[in-house]
Amino acid sequence: MMKALEEKILKEGEILPGHVLKVGGFLNQQMDSDFIMEIGEEIARLYKDCGVTKVLTIESSGIALAVAAGIALHVPSVFAKKHKSANMSKDVYTAEVYSYTHKETYEIAVAKEYIRKGEKVLLVDDFLANGNALRGLMKILDKAEATLVGCAVAIEKGFQGAGDELRASGIRVESLALIDSLTDEGIVFRA
Repeated sequence: MMKALEEKILKEGEILPGHVLKVGGFLNQQMDSDFIMEIGEEIARLYKDCGVTKVLTIESSGIALAVAAGIALHVPSVFAKKHKSANMSKDVYTAEVYSYTHKETYEIAVAKEYIRKGEKVLLVDDFLANGNALRGLMKILDKAEATLVGCAVAIEKGFQGAGDELRASGIRVESLALIDSLTDEGIVFRA
């Protein structure tokens, strides 16, 4: 795990009601660019020997981390769109994803031309809470007949159990900061 990320969370993060951790000042609204690149390099270090050919995330908070990881791994980064746009291909892979943060279900989509059969794909996201985003991305990989190499997340809310469930099913999940407890009294990281 990444001690620097844990320290930054403790120093700059804010605990909001409902087990919400606000890290918008450095991770997902305003981004500490140098720190984002450090996270990307750490993800690349963890997966450097896995033959990753592509990094996939979901818009929008995961994009910066996925790009940083893609740069460090020297592979393209792709993101699943939550909203269809006029310039998006009609030939897409889709999956439904429920957003815990927004309390809304989205149909995410990735153009088929961007995820090919047989590619070795690393999923990257800023948070892992209930695992819905990662599971939706996995459905897209299944439809594309691409291979899931693993999942890399900046912050995992371990107390919500999704990361442990994914690991128990044989999926490699690397979390740079794994939170066991998030209360008004503070944050406890998994040792």
